[in-house]
Amino acid sequence: MSIFPSLFFILLGLFSPVDCYNFPYESVQLQDADVANFSAIAFGDLTKPTNLTSNRTTCREFPGSAKWPTENEWSRFNVSLGGALVKPLPPGAVCYPGPNYDSAKCDFLLNNASSTRFYVDDPVTIMTKWPQGETCYPETNPANGTCTQGGFPAYVVNASSVAQIQAAVNFARNKSLRLVIKNTGHDFDGRSAGAGSLSVWTHFFKGFEFLPQYSQGNYTGLAARVGAGLETWELYQFMDDFNITIVTPGAGTVGGVGGWMAGGGHGVISSSYGLGADQPLELQVVTADGRFVTASPTSHPDLFFAMRGGGGSTYGIVTSAIIKVYPRIRVTNTMLSFQTLDAPPPNIFFIPGQRPEPLAIIKNLTTFWHGVDIYFAFTKEVAAAGGAAYSLIIPFSDPKTNQSGFNFFMTVRMPNMVEDQVIHFFQPLFDSLVGIGIAPLQNPAPTSPINWGPARSGNGARPGNSRFATRLLPAKNWDNATLFLETTKAIRATAENGYTFHGVSITPTEKVAGYPGNNAVNPAWRATLMHADVFDYNDYGVDVEQIKDAHERLDGVMNGLRAVSPGAGAYLNEADLQEPGWQQSFFGSNYEKLLKIKKANDPWGVFWAPTTVGSEGWEVRSVDGWPSQNGRLCRVG
Repeated sequence: MSIFPSLFFILLGLFSPVDCYNFPYESVQLQDADVANFSAIAFGDLTKPTNLTSNRTTCREFPGSAKWPTENEWSRFNVSLGGALVKPLPPGAVCYPGPNYDSAKCDFLLNNASSTRFYVDDPVTIMTKWPQGETCYPETNPANGTCTQGGFPAYVVNASSVAQIQAAVNFARNKSLRLVIKNTGHDFDGRSAGAGSLSVWTHFFKGFEFLPQYSQGNYTGLAARVGAGLETWELYQFMDDFNITIVTPGAGTVGGVGGWMAGGGHGVISSSYGLGADQPLELQVVTADGRFVTASPTSHPDLFFAMRGGGGSTYGIVTSAIIKVYPRIRVTNTMLSFQTLDAPPPNIFFIPGQRPEPLAIIKNLTTFWHGVDIYFAFTKEVAAAGGAAYSLIIPFSDPKTNQSGFNFFMTVRMPNMVEDQVIHFFQPLFDSLVGIGIAPLQNPAPTSPINWGPARSGNGARPGNSRFATRLLPAKNWDNATLFLETTKAIRATAENGYTFHGVSITPTEKVAGYPGNNAVNPAWRATLMHADVFDYNDYGVDVEQIKDAHERLDGVMNGLRAVSPGAGAYLNEADLQEPGWQQSFFGSNYEKLLKIKKANDPWGVFWAPTTVGSEGWEVRSVDGWPSQNGRLCRVG
């Protein structure tokens, strides 16, 4: 199943295949005999205290530090990997003066790469620029004229077998290196980046097998074996092939059982079937001691608990999973929009290239916000019917009149409803909006959402540079009229302060999640009706004071949402890296249990990423002056 068949057969010659695996790439595993002549990739041993010396180091080794591996050691490590070690430059290096300059390649990055798979197939790119330190990004005339590696890893293991991942984990642990894990690069806070690090890239673990009859514990039904590198658009193709439904991410190039699943993972049908973390029945995992294990309700149950919702890059590296599968369902889409000024709407749409017509223009701000409140109230019915409601409130200015205003967009996905049912379901919402004077407004003919229909591809992902924060707003806020208005007032304040508000209305309760249950998902998710994203799209460059001031303003606005949801939380995968009280916000009451599991399975701290369980003992000494990954990883204090 590897996309590197020649390398697979080379590895068969280096390592002995074994029988416990889901896919051929997992049959090639590192054995004790394989490390006899190269102790740098020897397995860890939790029973021997002398094996924990790297846990006492002040900082992880870094290029130029005394114990950074020599060129000979890197060469031997590469041989042990069968040649899978790469030392990639930042993609933007081709735009900077020097030996890597290439005008044609730079022009491609600036003008064409965003419509291809270039960025998602790049070994170091992540989908936000600032965590890397904003160094060496493609520019026509780079202002500083220099290109540095910044927060990108120093080396990458382009993995096509479990043995390579095991060797990488062992090498990083034994050499006290910072280790990061990257799948598709949909990482907004830098958890897949790290200056001077060794990166494990699981992007090409693409196996898939449909299991029409699978039994485990109280579960008997459809299932599938899924490789860690499979992206959403690829999973949809298998859904077509086998006439099935899988809980997947919304964006086409997000991986289905990587960090998305580990952090919780919401999707279009989460109100019907739960979060991504609710889907695995079994996980294949490389652990911190370099061993390859199966995590399930009966095998390594602590890891099985933690890795489903307890945070990515923390407990181990998933190579594949057996997940629940559902009978084929139909998802139907409808939408509406209105705005306060007769001006061209901004070029931001939740469904690119689609928006409802005609666009209602509202001259009265009070009416506009009343309409938004009516929509938010209706989302409770949407989620109760198993749907997912996505909204955007976007502040904008009209340069012709020097007036400011707001756009509101809604798109809703409804499972198991045909067009006539969707029209009937949403007619009361449209009637209420028209009744308060929002017109022209019509209940449109529903469509199939473009990320669910037959025309799909994995093109187009590219790095942005927004900073944002999130809040999980409880369903109980919709049950009390006073609290509901306080909640919508706090939402309104985000837009009035110049931020784009994005609401995802779903109810991924434990009841809809079903078997196997007992996972590490933030308990706040189970009581949530809206996952609220607040985006700051301003690009502050590298001005440290501007960045600090901007975060202070954003955090101040978020305090309004926190005030109406005390004790709730935030979504780890889409979050402010400087979230106050992040242990409670991201993990809730599960944190102490997760910390015990982390210490028991990874006393070396091999797996580290910002604001993940156990991460507070280490910090990145950023050279930028803000919380980027452009710096050495060291112990706090």
